[in-house]
Amino acid sequence: MSMFRAALILGLLSAVGPFAIDMYLPAMPAIAAGLDADVATVQLTLISYFVAFGIAQLVYGPWADQSGRKLPLYVGLTIFVAASVGCAMAPTIGWLVAFRALQGIGGAVLMVVPRAVIRDMHTGTAATKLMAMVMLVISVSPMLAPLAGSGLIALGDWRLIFWVLCVAAALSFVLTATALPETLAKADRIPVNLANLWRGTKVLMRDPVFMGLTFIGGFGFASFMVFIASASFVYTGQFGLSPTGFSVAFAINAIGFFAASQVAGPLGERIGILPVIRWAVIGFAAFSILLLLIGLAGFATLPVIIAGLFMANACLGLIIPTTMVMALDPHGEIAGLASSLGGTLQMVTGGVMVVTTGLFFDGTAVPMIAAIALCAVLALVLALRTLTVMNRASMGAVQG
Repeated sequence: MSMFRAALILGLLSAVGPFAIDMYLPAMPAIAAGLDADVATVQLTLISYFVAFGIAQLVYGPWADQSGRKLPLYVGLTIFVAASVGCAMAPTIGWLVAFRALQGIGGAVLMVVPRAVIRDMHTGTAATKLMAMVMLVISVSPMLAPLAGSGLIALGDWRLIFWVLCVAAALSFVLTATALPETLAKADRIPVNLANLWRGTKVLMRDPVFMGLTFIGGFGFASFMVFIASASFVYTGQFGLSPTGFSVAFAINAIGFFAASQVAGPLGERIGILPVIRWAVIGFAAFSILLLLIGLAGFATLPVIIAGLFMANACLGLIIPTTMVMALDPHGEIAGLASSLGGTLQMVTGGVMVVTTGLFFDGTAVPMIAAIALCAVLALVLALRTLTVMNRASMGAVQG
């Protein structure tokens, strides 16, 4: 399979999960009004999705290492379809929270398996290139999904969004069956049992490089989760944007991320992946802290926020694909477990940050920006430590 064809198929599959978030964002104020719920409760529909999404990855990864990559996709997509129907028909906010969690359980397979497939096919900068190409396909989501969501609200109401997600997942099932080859040979499959899982988990948890890279990407991803959970209320509440206006502002912020992700591979080949990670994390922290200082000084207008987040998210576009590839690279024999454990740790980190932000969130921009800046600082501290360990290991290998 050519790299372009693989990127297109994996990107389309991987985009279903982001669509379940991004298409739904403009509807959050309408859901709050329609189901008579407050902001914090509506945010629980996102948190339940993210937490379930993260924990379920612990199942899909080992399962994909044992059975191959396609069977878990079939099961996860079936669960996603059923949960989307439940979301569309939810009579109360409590039921919506529950069905969103079930949707997260199904959607988790679309995070774990495509990453494992990439590791099956490539390593190093080639894997970074393929990951970046997949993210280019996924980039359709934050640019078009919110606009599609606001359009669906105009045509019907927020429930129509979940019917569309149901159809998208069903089409992904067909794509998996007809276009995606099995990439894990039977000889390379690892039986799932507690001994193997515990052995593999200990290897990963004791690897400071794997854990460090996972949490560097995790805090970067957490900052984006904070933005996702808060932006619709900030942009529509504080700045008075319509659902369509919010969708455009959100798309601009997301474009920086996905545009930068496309140069991660070429930059890695030119200057090395470790320098890319180092300078991207420094940039992420610098732009986030600068935006926070501007906000605390009272000058955080809508254009300033959009511009600042565009630059910070552009740095994230370099951080997330490179740390993901480098974390999995030494662990090809347990790529599914490594992918699922890393994804779970990142999602739980994001969920904790969203909940923590919710304690201080007042519908204005400053608490949101402060949480993003905190994520950036934590990522920077971890990066300085982890990259030092990696450089020492690399020097030791050369001397040896």
